[in-house]
Amino acid sequence: MLLLLITTVAAVLAGAVPVAAHAALTGSDPQQGSVVQEAPSQISLTFSEKVATSDGSVRVYDPKGKQVDTGDIADLGGNSYGVKLRPGQPDGTFTVTYQVVSADSHPVSGAFTFSVGAPSKTTVPVPGQEAGGGVVGGLYGFARYLSYAGFILLVGGAAFVLACWQRGAGVRPVQRLVVSGWLTLAVATLAMLLLRGSYTGSGKLGDVFDLDLLSDVLQTKTGAALISRLLLLAAAALFIAVLFGAYARRDEEDDEEDDESVEESEGEEEGEEGVVREADGTETGGTETDRPEGAGSEDDDELSDADDGSYQRDLTFGLAIGGGVVAAGLAASWAMAEHASTGLQAGLAMPLDILHLLAVAAWLGGLATLLVALFRAPSDAQIETAAVRRFSRVAFGSVLVLTATGIYQSWRQVGTWSALTGTSYGQLLLVKIGLVAVLVGIAWISRRWTAQLAEAPAPTEEDREKATGDGAGVGVGTGTGTADDGASVGVGGVGDDGRDDPERAAQLARQRVAVATAREKRLRDADPGRRGLRRSVLAEAGVAVVLLAVTTALTSTEPGRTVEEAKAANAAVAPDTQSGALALDMSFDTGGKNGKGVVRLEIDPARVGANEMHVYVQGPDGKAHDIPEVKVAFTLEAKDIGPLPVVPDHIATGHWTADGVQIPMAGDWNIEVTVRTSDIDQVTVSKNAKIG
Repeated sequence: MLLLLITTVAAVLAGAVPVAAHAALTGSDPQQGSVVQEAPSQISLTFSEKVATSDGSVRVYDPKGKQVDTGDIADLGGNSYGVKLRPGQPDGTFTVTYQVVSADSHPVSGAFTFSVGAPSKTTVPVPGQEAGGGVVGGLYGFARYLSYAGFILLVGGAAFVLACWQRGAGVRPVQRLVVSGWLTLAVATLAMLLLRGSYTGSGKLGDVFDLDLLSDVLQTKTGAALISRLLLLAAAALFIAVLFGAYARRDEEDDEEDDESVEESEGEEEGEEGVVREADGTETGGTETDRPEGAGSEDDDELSDADDGSYQRDLTFGLAIGGGVVAAGLAASWAMAEHASTGLQAGLAMPLDILHLLAVAAWLGGLATLLVALFRAPSDAQIETAAVRRFSRVAFGSVLVLTATGIYQSWRQVGTWSALTGTSYGQLLLVKIGLVAVLVGIAWISRRWTAQLAEAPAPTEEDREKATGDGAGVGVGTGTGTADDGASVGVGGVGDDGRDDPERAAQLARQRVAVATAREKRLRDADPGRRGLRRSVLAEAGVAVVLLAVTTALTSTEPGRTVEEAKAANAAVAPDTQSGALALDMSFDTGGKNGKGVVRLEIDPARVGANEMHVYVQGPDGKAHDIPEVKVAFTLEAKDIGPLPVVPDHIATGHWTADGVQIPMAGDWNIEVTVRTSDIDQVTVSKNAKIG
């Protein structure tokens, strides 16, 4: 049930959360939208953090769509990278596309234009799909979610058994939960390794099994982290084999020896009461001299018990140390390849991120194991009240660690209050904080139920027989029986097992299972405290699944601090940039017939970069008026730029428009509009306007 809920939320998450880059383009040379007099020999790009590049990561296309770069990417130092252009490039608008991988493993892509001499039309097809999107991006996000879920179930379930409920090592539902976590993490990691090349590159599903791409992935930091995770999972498999093998058997043997010692002590008491005295007053059948072979047996038993206890403690200690190392290594495979590995105070952030992940696993994974123990554990292996209370203390400590490390991570990734409310990362973080608050509130209710728990009754031999159906003779026909009694009597007689009738035997088997199931349910529901605890723990698990989905979305969202830094860098490049449409009205008179009117020019958003331009022509009567031709030119005399010609397209009566009008820099621009009303009658009018 829990795994089904996890899978459902993951499917919704994969389709609803787009992958966002964690590095941003903060500058370029030439600048985006600028106009230069001569073609540069090199294009440089500057990002907010280090990125990984490969041949073809940055491409430059001329106005006709021909690739004109050499293809070799050079690291220029800092966070800047460059690609050289072939000599002899024409004038016009060039397009630069880039697709790189940020230091925290997420793909970054984009495009911008610059012009040589003057802007022109371009035919470069820019990919519409964002890097890391599409089907491959959805599958990769789904695998990321499953990897987190598998880690939590594996580490949290094993920690719950060792720290809180050692008898749980022999409980089959608990074993299945932990093994399911291992399998989920292993399959998800392998899937991420195969998808990685296509995820950061072409985005095509057919490239998933491309061995060349896989080889490239293995040489990256993320590929090394995924391979390390698979190797650590091999060690985790050995840990699970010991935990649910030798350790569980040893615990069961200790329980059996405890039962036998109780029976032997009861037998000795009965033997002492049954000593017979003969007529001459001597005692028979019970003196130490009559059984010398038993001398010292009690001391031997005590030594044997001490050795067994020491062995069990040593095994527990060894499993705790080995399992802790493996768990920390698994957590490090995330910390060393994602958010914590780059940016501010990375040396401190990585160990704190490992602690954060381990605390999440101890709390949420232990919660899932407790849920399984309360709902699925057999009646003869009910979880003890002491174990529940131990987990309550472990969960409380985990919440304290999560709070401390979470506050630090929030400050590191967000930085400012404006980023907390004004960026996607900050908004998701607020949702996560709200879910954690709800989870802590439900956990407080669970602690109250824990305080009211009654100790689970020790199962008797009769309970064990009835739970397995061995002691239930079930018949069919006139007899009646109840599930509480664990038996029913019919015409076949008590104990009739239907050996001569296969159909009857099958019916008896089904009834035994039903009786055993009903009895286990009755035993589980006998304590009202356990009923209440099961409900509150189930609610906690439901909120935890949603919380895990939000956390996975956070790891795929650009941190608020990065967004703010990118905005500040762009503002530094163009400090006078501002938004707002510009409208200019200019009267004209060409001197010919119908040569008078008003031309209105609108530019939106009237800032550096691409703009949308509309030109309207009205006659003397104020109505829209068509003329043969309209041309516009922009000149920035202070910087000796221009004139930059623009020929708008006629789209309606008296209405012309042009998209992507490039304004290379802010300043006081002279805008000229040439109006032609006949084959020989034309005039140019102009106005100055502040743009940018």
